[in-house]
Amino acid sequence: MLMSRPITVIDIDSVQRGELERILKSPKSQQRDVLRAQMILMKSSGLSRDATSKAVGVRPRIVSKWCSRFTRYGIAGLSDAKGRGRPETLPAEKKERIISQAVQPPPNKTRWSVRTMARHAGVSTGAVHRLWQSSDIKPHLTRTFKLSNDKHFEEKFWDVIGLYLEPPGKALVLCCDEKSQCQALERTQPGLPLGLGHIRTKTHDYIRHGTITLFAALNYLDGKIISRTAPRHTHQHWLEFLKQIERETPIELELHLIIDNYSTHKHPRVKRWLKKHPRIHMHFTPTSSSWMNLVERFFRDITVDVVRDGSFESTKELTNAINNYLVQRNLAPRRYVWKKEGAEILAKIKHARTILKDKSR
Repeated sequence: MLMSRPITVIDIDSVQRGELERILKSPKSQQRDVLRAQMILMKSSGLSRDATSKAVGVRPRIVSKWCSRFTRYGIAGLSDAKGRGRPETLPAEKKERIISQAVQPPPNKTRWSVRTMARHAGVSTGAVHRLWQSSDIKPHLTRTFKLSNDKHFEEKFWDVIGLYLEPPGKALVLCCDEKSQCQALERTQPGLPLGLGHIRTKTHDYIRHGTITLFAALNYLDGKIISRTAPRHTHQHWLEFLKQIERETPIELELHLIIDNYSTHKHPRVKRWLKKHPRIHMHFTPTSSSWMNLVERFFRDITVDVVRDGSFESTKELTNAINNYLVQRNLAPRRYVWKKEGAEILAKIKHARTILKDKSR
């Protein structure tokens, strides 16, 4: 009478089980790692080798292999041994040329692509991609920047950063600005909605129905927005918005407004009104430093969520869409928190200025 082979149960401790379950749940885990973790967990629960192989979809000897590796080396045994894979075949001088020339644009072009470099070097696109990836070379990406030339940069910088890192007591910190030229664009034909198996569509052409300006004051402490829309962006509209802020905030609190250096913010009529309302304190960001005003982060969100992909038959319809979005947002406001230390930011700016100065020589 044939006896069935006894089932070997793998013993795992709580730390190993936690790590295996993390591998299963992590969206960054590779499929091979997930399969190996599944094998070990199934074997630890008392499942046989054959049952585990059927459940995972591999041959029984594969289950035996990784169970043996786990028993001997633990979690580390589930990783591939070093030295596996196809050996490198590119000569060292060719690799050096692909990397060094990648940072120098080719003749009559602004940058290399994987394919143009592959043709130039006489190698496969995969080889170029691997070399650039290992060297963190990304010719297809560009980051925009602008260093401020404000003579009082550091003074204004610390003034604004101080409000973020140590907000004053019995006061509100409001990040204020206006998003001008919000276009009411109507697509010429209705697009297909998002669905399973296809992305949504929209026509490349549109009908213009005018623009509006959105004035916004972001409360740094709770993330709520005070807003106002206007047909244009003038000092009169800005003054009306300041009066709205003054009305809609508790009278006993000081108001610290972070704004940029736009001319409407410094108009004589605006200055005269501010003198009559001493609880409002203006803090100007350095020139070319809009990144310091956190309301710009909110403007990015409303552009993506409402304005950019919408289709509006009039400026009134666009205004209604913006107002509805703001009402919903203020019911569950999202706060933007400044976390970066001022000294660290200044060090990066000084480093960038040094590099820019060296490049201009």
